[in-house]
Amino acid sequence: MTKQAKEIEELMIGMGDDAKAKHLMRFFKCAPGQYGFGDKFLGIKVPETRSIVKECRNLVNKEDAVDLVKSEWHEVRLAGFLFLIELFKKGEKTKSNTEIEEILNSYIELIPYGNNWDLVDLVAPKILGEYLILHPEKSIILDELSKRSDSLWHQRVAIVATWTLICNGMYDDTLRIAQHYLNHSHDLIHKASGWMLREVGKRGGEEELRNFLDRYATLMPRTMLRYSIERFPEQDRLYYLKLKND
Repeated sequence: MTKQAKEIEELMIGMGDDAKAKHLMRFFKCAPGQYGFGDKFLGIKVPETRSIVKECRNLVNKEDAVDLVKSEWHEVRLAGFLFLIELFKKGEKTKSNTEIEEILNSYIELIPYGNNWDLVDLVAPKILGEYLILHPEKSIILDELSKRSDSLWHQRVAIVATWTLICNGMYDDTLRIAQHYLNHSHDLIHKASGWMLREVGKRGGEEELRNFLDRYATLMPRTMLRYSIERFPEQDRLYYLKLKND
């Protein structure tokens, strides 16, 4: 670990709170048999982690960030990912395609360390999503990630990263990846896919969402369907739920 990364990790370890750590381990499903099993928490809230990143962002380079992402501590890994976001933003500001590509490639290599939903949801839209706004022709990256059947987190990155595209009126990638997940077995993917579908409808793509539902409501996992129709009028929600039930 680099000297700068070690100093930040030691700072965060010193901020730890055992009681909060135990609560976070329950919240993030770290018991045996649960998706977060084996993770270790310090008990630091996200705003506190963001404050550290804000204070140190001008001191941290890519090597420091990568080392932090590889920490055994969940909150330190989050800090590392947030530093990568800051470095990606710098590349955008300076229009450095080389720097942007390096950060993206590092992020994709580090996805296995983002082994819980917060480490995906807070990061994927800000790096991969933003990259695809700059390079929409590279959307095959999403398909490659979605097909990583050995990794729940690669799959969640693929759908959650499309939030940035949705915010820019680009819905096709979300709809394509959600279709790919119709037969997925994990609740975390059902929730993420339904969430992104809901965002499509919320952000100008209601017609596209309704077309998707008309075609696939009977095939969608119930959680995915319920999440996707949350903002619909009750009559419409009941209609799609009935399609599913029938």
